[in-house]
Amino acid sequence: MAESRLLCALALLITAATTARALPVHTPRHTADQCGYQSCPATKPSMLNVHLVPHTHDDVGWLKTVDQYYYGGRDYIQHAGVQYILDSVVAELQKDPARRFIYVETAFFYRWWRQQSAGTRSIVTQLVQEGRLEFVNGGWCMSDEASTHYSSVIDQMTLGLRFLNDTFGACGRPRVAWHIDPFGHAREHASMFAQMGYDGFFFGRLDYQDKGRRMKMKEMEMVWRASGSLKPPAADLFTGVLPNGYNPPPGFCWDQSCSDEPVQDDPELEDYNVDDLVNKFISISKAQAEVYRTDHIIMTMGSDFQYENAAPWYKNMDKLIRYVNARQENGSTINLLYSTPSCYLQELNLAQQTWPLKSDDFFPYADDAHDFWTGYFTSRPALKRYERLSNSLLQTCNQLEVLGGPRSRDGLFGKGDSDTMRRAMAVAQHHDAVSGTEKQHVADDYAKRLAIGWDHCQVLVSNSLAVLSQSDVPRVFCENLNISVCPLTEGSKMFSMSVYNPLARPANWSVHLPVNGSSYRVTDSGGTAVNSQVIPVSKPTQHVRRGRGYAQNELVFQVQAPPLGFSTYSITLLKGAGAPAEPRRSAPVSMQNKYLKVTFDPTTGLLSGLTNLETQQSIHLSQNFYWYNASDGNDESTQTSGAYIFRPNSSTPYTVNTHPDVSTLQNSVVQEVRQQFSPWVSQVVRLYEGSRELELEWTVGPIPVDDGLGKEVITRLDSNISSAEYFYTDSNGREVLQRRKDFRPTWDLKQTEPIAGNYYPMNSRAFIKDKESQLTVVTDRSQGVSSIYNGSLEIMLHRRLLRDDYRGVGEPLSEPGQFGDGLIVRGRLLLTLTPPDTAANAHRPLAQGMVLQPLLSFQEGALKPSTRLEVSYTAAALPPAVHLLTLSQWDQDSVLLRLEHQYESGESRTHSQPVTVNLQKLFSTLTVVGASEMSLGANQWKENMSRLRWNTGESVKPLRAEPGDPSPWEITLSPMEIRTFLLNVQQR
Repeated sequence: MAESRLLCALALLITAATTARALPVHTPRHTADQCGYQSCPATKPSMLNVHLVPHTHDDVGWLKTVDQYYYGGRDYIQHAGVQYILDSVVAELQKDPARRFIYVETAFFYRWWRQQSAGTRSIVTQLVQEGRLEFVNGGWCMSDEASTHYSSVIDQMTLGLRFLNDTFGACGRPRVAWHIDPFGHAREHASMFAQMGYDGFFFGRLDYQDKGRRMKMKEMEMVWRASGSLKPPAADLFTGVLPNGYNPPPGFCWDQSCSDEPVQDDPELEDYNVDDLVNKFISISKAQAEVYRTDHIIMTMGSDFQYENAAPWYKNMDKLIRYVNARQENGSTINLLYSTPSCYLQELNLAQQTWPLKSDDFFPYADDAHDFWTGYFTSRPALKRYERLSNSLLQTCNQLEVLGGPRSRDGLFGKGDSDTMRRAMAVAQHHDAVSGTEKQHVADDYAKRLAIGWDHCQVLVSNSLAVLSQSDVPRVFCENLNISVCPLTEGSKMFSMSVYNPLARPANWSVHLPVNGSSYRVTDSGGTAVNSQVIPVSKPTQHVRRGRGYAQNELVFQVQAPPLGFSTYSITLLKGAGAPAEPRRSAPVSMQNKYLKVTFDPTTGLLSGLTNLETQQSIHLSQNFYWYNASDGNDESTQTSGAYIFRPNSSTPYTVNTHPDVSTLQNSVVQEVRQQFSPWVSQVVRLYEGSRELELEWTVGPIPVDDGLGKEVITRLDSNISSAEYFYTDSNGREVLQRRKDFRPTWDLKQTEPIAGNYYPMNSRAFIKDKESQLTVVTDRSQGVSSIYNGSLEIMLHRRLLRDDYRGVGEPLSEPGQFGDGLIVRGRLLLTLTPPDTAANAHRPLAQGMVLQPLLSFQEGALKPSTRLEVSYTAAALPPAVHLLTLSQWDQDSVLLRLEHQYESGESRTHSQPVTVNLQKLFSTLTVVGASEMSLGANQWKENMSRLRWNTGESVKPLRAEPGDPSPWEITLSPMEIRTFLLNVQQR
């Protein structure tokens, strides 16, 4: 078997010459596997087969930090110790070959595995080979589905899957995705799972109305068509809703944390209860079977952090199986067995059923009439932003590790690595991390892990750029530029700035550097002077930074960086200039550049209109800030607003201020309208020279709560676009889904919360449109968005609440901020106005540019003549439709490459076409000598990837053939396709 796998792997190697070297092949170390579907227990075709699935759900941080959960620390918060769960389960599995267990969170298993002896590892490996210990999902964590960006999800899945593959080979490869706890489910997640090679997907939470309808129609299991662009069945994924969430059926929890009665089977004892328990379980099984389609049903036997003492579980399940199955001698048709999700899935596949088809998503999620889990789309907005920035740094770190070679990791400035940030980012994708639904001390821990990752990556980046630029001058990274803090630029008379662009296309970026001088000379890599201006630091910015910086001014200019490369700018203080002009205390009638015209109401100083000067489109557009009063519970329902739940007291929000204080600043680089709505809400409306988008930089906080009112702060854009109650949001940053007010595509909605029930996650962009115009909003983090009124978009920016929402966190969402009086958050929204048929050409690259931002680094003093000032590491910019998603070091001689087509089918007349890229012509400094295509999760060779097929009852239509690859080195990407390669490379 090992020999055949090796031959298959080598056959995948694409070579242009006989000198090309083979790639590393990740094959298992063992040879006699009985894992996978062939290890599944026998079932009885004439009976109702009840698949008992022993499992634990181990949050990678929630009420306790990930470390505390692993070791069992802070027991007074929650009794949970993951290391003991794995110890206990492994011991119990050895006692009976029929017993099974599934495990999900690789972040915990990785820690546990490293601490085990060779003997224990051997035992575990055998359990995995025999299919008795099965990994499901397999990512570093069970990710959130609303607030995560697809690139970070793919990274965290790859991290976990690679560890399992390297450790256990094919037997460690999960076949089932398992998202039993996330609070709503994104279509893009299902698409990614399908492209990673999963056969099925099971989850526990869906809207209570949706669940009720599905139970009546026997549609609890379905085929999810998770892409409107990828041809079926590429993104089709069998999906099942678990009957009990992820808990055992009532009365059958035998964990040490539970109080259900054990199976007491000594008839001589007074508490003998076998008959009662068997009758109850048979009754539950029959009732469950009534709402499913086959003679197989699944029972999740476990819950949060259970099996720390696995003996009670297995002892009682052993008895339950024995006594229920004994009834078969008297005609019972119920058959119990230990099983796993993949074994259950296999039986469903063999059942020859026709399955219903679903093509939308599972947002928003409500578990009761007034309990919509839509608050977490925005909860902890600062953490959401930090996670997004950390992803950008990680991709840059990954790329420079490849481009700079070995000296990136151990070079002039010490030892750096990308692994620390990779693991921190993977943990941050957890459904109680970036979601914002953890306790405050846990949120602080997530941020701390990311900060440590930043430190390690910055050393690597410094080492790499020292090699690539041939400059040994130390580099400084200023992480607080958004509040005008950077000690080097504030105090230096001469410095340089490197701009690294992680995109494989040229990037333009507007820079604000905190300075104390009044005039500077800025030159680019070629020595050409760059137009720059000095403007005063705004009062809101001075208030936000609270003494962390002392810059009086900002130096503003625009930079350009080549694809996958860097440019260097030199900045010198000039003498003799007077103080920069202060903003005028008045609202402008308008401001414009050659692309946009923005008008303001002269009375209020608020936005009043937006015009695209290229297309001559013009709309009325107003904007303001509002807040919903968070519910404390009322006669209708006791439900409160909290970290998870959004429930306003009224459908009409309060206006912060209709007449803000306004000042105006205009020069040749930037035009600003600074609006102060209140001591805790301000905004800068900003238009750069040469930009096709309008920037809204908002600052909210500390949200006042002295009045006893929790507040959910939104900004609302109101236009005369005839959107007819439709709006559109992205799914995890990729494909776009149509939304409609008070409507669900798959059931007749009874709307009980007219505001919260219409909120959806916006990961990178949302828009409204009519036949003539499309208004698109691109965001810098995940947020909640809705369209309550025709022609309107409202975006929730920040939340501060005074009550817990009774979903387990046990504390209100009231972030203290750095100074203890409440969190201040600053962010950006970018607005574009375009015709609908060309809108994607604008918002797709704009959104990618917000996700992968240029990395700025600074060096004191003048540059040495030998310094390389500008380099691109692509042979040429990639076509506009193609995005370089991943470039990271895999092992010594190979790198992982992902290229994606970033347009949907039919989305763009110019870009929604197949595109061909030559792998050997991608890089200017790397020679590609071998390439093997892999699954999206990089744990299988693509050629070996096969998935179960499912019948949806569709008539088979001849499909137009996909364009093939023109040659071994030239690969073609169709709309929304991601292709993953392991490249064997040599530095030129």
